[in-house]
Formats: sequence, C-alpha cells, structure tokens
Amino acid sequence: MNESFQALVLDQHDEHLHAEVKEVKSDVLPKEDGNVLVEVHYSALNYKDALGLTTSGKIVSHYPFIPGCEFVGKVVESDHLDIKVGDEVIATGFGIGERHFGGFSQYAQVPGNWLVKLPKGMSMRDAIAIGTPGLTAMLSIDALEHAGVRPGEEVLVTGATGGVGSFAITLLRRLGYHVVASTGKTDSPYLRSLGVETIIDRSELEGPPRPLAKQRFDAAIDSVGGNTLANILSQTRYEGAVAACGLVGGADLPTSVYPFILRGVKLIGIDSVMQPMARRTNAWERLEELIDPKVLNDMIHEIPLHDVPRHAEAMMRGELSGRTVVRLR
Repeated sequence: MNESFQALVLDQHDEHLHAEVKEVKSDVLPKEDGNVLVEVHYSALNYKDALGLTTSGKIVSHYPFIPGCEFVGKVVESDHLDIKVGDEVIATGFGIGERHFGGFSQYAQVPGNWLVKLPKGMSMRDAIAIGTPGLTAMLSIDALEHAGVRPGEEVLVTGATGGVGSFAITLLRRLGYHVVASTGKTDSPYLRSLGVETIIDRSELEGPPRPLAKQRFDAAIDSVGGNTLANILSQTRYEGAVAACGLVGGADLPTSVYPFILRGVKLIGIDSVMQPMARRTNAWERLEELIDPKVLNDMIHEIPLHDVPRHAEAMMRGELSGRTVVRLR
C-alpha cells in the first residue's frame, strides 16, 4: 500500500498528552508489527483507551503512537497462510493499542495469528459493537459455567451500565440466569431496557469489607475490583464463583482466606488480552449465536474518529453508558 490515510496520533510534549487526527503515510505502520494489513472499518473506545488518551494513566509504550485496543476490517495484504485478502477480521488484545499501533486509524498492521475471522452471519459493525467488552463478558460466563454455575442461579454484575456489564447482563439473561445489577445509576432506564429486574446501589459494596458477610449471590462478574470485589467474595454463597475482569475501583484486594476455605468460593481471573485463539474463536461463535443484533443498536453510540478524545474525557468522568463505536469508513 502506498497511500496516506487518517489516524488519531497521540503524542507527549512537556509531560502533556495531545491527541489529533492527522493524515499519515503508509510507512508510519511499523513493519515488525505484523504480516497482515487491514483496512479498518470500525474501532471502539474502551476504558483502557480512555486511560491512554488522558492524563489518568500511562497505557501506551511510546510516542508518537496510534492508540485503539481493537478493530474490525477487511484484509488488503497478507503473508499469513490462514488469513486471505478479502477476509473480514476482528482484532482484540495482544497489546494492540498499547505496545502495537492500534485501531484508531484507517489502516492497521498486525500478525495474522492475532486475528479472528468474522463469524458467519455477523456484520463488522455488530462485531465491533460486541468487541472486547462482549468477549470479556462471554469469557467470564464460560468460566462461571466451568466452575459449576448453572442457569436459574442469581448472578451479580457490577459496573452494570458499562460495556462489559451491559453484555454480561444481556448474555446471562439469554442463558436463563437471574441478574442483580450493581450501579451508581439505580434509576437507569437503560438497565431496565436490558431487562434487569433487581438493581442495587454500588455503595452497598463499596464500604470496608467484612471477612464473611450474609450470603447473597450465587455468582458474580466483577469489573470493579478493590473493596467491591472483597465485599462480593464475603457475600457469595457456598461454593459460588466470582469472575474478576476489571479494576476500575482499584487493584488492591482487602480480603481474607475465609470465603475460600470456609465457603469454598472460587475467584477466577479473566484475561481477554492473551487468551488462546481456540478459546477466542469459541467465544465469538457463542456471541454470534446468543447476541440479537437488534439489542446491539440499543447499546451503542457511534462517533467519528475526531470525536474520540472528547468522548475519552467523558468516559473518565463516568458520563458514558453502553458501547462507544468509532466509525473509520
């Protein structure tokens, strides 16, 4: 490819970050980043992207840099045996948008073994609407199922109005679980639209945790961490399971061994970044089966590339709900 294209370039000057949409030349993409060139159609704004685009956290490895932790698009050049020109592909994890140039760009270059082919019957827009949050939610549910949690049981979902929380609720309800949503927006019409019947204020889980408390939940999917996760563990029923997939509330875990040795509670860490390809592919196939495309339209807010910095700031202030999709084409 010998042409220029638009990309959001993040740079640092005198300790200050600056993000700007620029026209860049094709040789800006590092050749060592991979053997497949993808024409990007959609990316998405995740919490990790918002951290990297603000002064709230150092996510990217060097500057200038093209962020964006995920994208979907069409292959235009490939030296990979299993990825062909014309294939529609999904890219998430593997340090994309952190150590490797990411998806806030009209073109991206990555190794072919990082790419999942788009499931049959799923559009590129639907795939990015699901993206990393949907994949993380599906991997969390897979883990709970493997730990013995079954449909009909009560599952707590924290950060319920966020991307992972929204998909976790949708998938759990589709699979027949009872959902309890924890959020700071207890009057949320959005959560009611997802079919949530029981909503609790997140403040119920934010106080100093007790080693053991009254048993309330059969299982949980937690994207908050910190005191919230510690309180969840102390309130999970005997032989229940908790999938931990985030730390927006902090990385510390002020708990004890009591939930584990007296109630047999299982704490399962969920990693969507370096997940093996077979498990990724299985999760995407389940997502294609379980997610109604009509539901996706109620979850997403679509923006152009130049609006990404402004929405990143809003995300860090907790003002966004659902999924923010970035249109590149």
